[in-house]
Amino acid sequence: MSNDIYHHQSKKIPATVITGFLGSGKTSLIQHLIATANGRRLAFIINEFGDLGVDRELLLGCGMDDCTDDDVVELANGCICCTVADDFLPTMRALLDRDDPPDHIIIETSGLALPKPLLKAFAWPEVRTRTTVDGVIAVVDASAVAAGRFASDPDAVQAQREADDSLDHESPLEELFEEQVQCADIVVLNKTDCVDADDWSDIDAMVARHLRPAVKTLRSSHGKIDASVLLGLGMEAELDLDSRPSHHDDGQEHDHEDFESFVIDLGETEDPDGLLARLERAITEHDILRVKGFLAVPGKSMRLAIQAVGSRIHRYFDRDWTAKDIRSSRLVIIGQDGLDQERISAALRG
Repeated sequence: MSNDIYHHQSKKIPATVITGFLGSGKTSLIQHLIATANGRRLAFIINEFGDLGVDRELLLGCGMDDCTDDDVVELANGCICCTVADDFLPTMRALLDRDDPPDHIIIETSGLALPKPLLKAFAWPEVRTRTTVDGVIAVVDASAVAAGRFASDPDAVQAQREADDSLDHESPLEELFEEQVQCADIVVLNKTDCVDADDWSDIDAMVARHLRPAVKTLRSSHGKIDASVLLGLGMEAELDLDSRPSHHDDGQEHDHEDFESFVIDLGETEDPDGLLARLERAITEHDILRVKGFLAVPGKSMRLAIQAVGSRIHRYFDRDWTAKDIRSSRLVIIGQDGLDQERISAALRG
């Protein structure tokens, strides 16, 4: 689609909200949007759960000339759905006021964010006349759904309730999964390369329980869906809030006390294979949900990016260390409240 046609469709700058649980593949999908933008000037607002700007660094390490420091804004002061007034709205105004405003704004929410409060922010006077929500894309880790990680098994839940009278609510992970799918205009079932063919009927059924009418699902591996498919939907989602149900429509406060994160600084890593083996054991023993960061390997000019979801660990060299970088191995560890930070740190340091 040419830029002329794109602007003719709407005088407002479109914004796409990309949501999805921790490790679902949002950053990989955004990297592919950059690669297939076809001349559109994209700007990015990245909201992370954790203390290290890994997602921003991963985008800037994508190797695309159109992805520059000025085009990627990180909001690290808290979950974007809880800080829209303090963080999100000033950032949006800054992007819209640029001498060369973007053609499209991509907002990657924290994996713990509720999408609906963010959509409501687009009705604020500061932004409503200048931008619109082109669509909400929910990225789902299909392999995690197949494993029942974010889905309640009715029989298992009933058995737990019979054993514990105090268990009368869904888990926070299940609720987040529902919130993100229920708000979506397109659901991307990612990581198809990790899913057995026999599991798809269960995955589709689980996602379908929470889909709004006429919302489509797409399957992808490594987030490889072109920008022409996901951008330019024209949904004006901020005007369609009533059709997007939320557990928090009654004004119930949203917080993240069930989750925590911390950073481990490991200096340079002589034996990355040994560290990753220790990391795999720690993930299993301490029920770690997500790990992301970079390793500095002596003798290697490039930094080694690390991303782990559950026991699956993905590593790759993403870019050269620069003169302004501090060569150090740093990992963000994310899990549910109660992580034993001291034991995890000791295990990784060996």
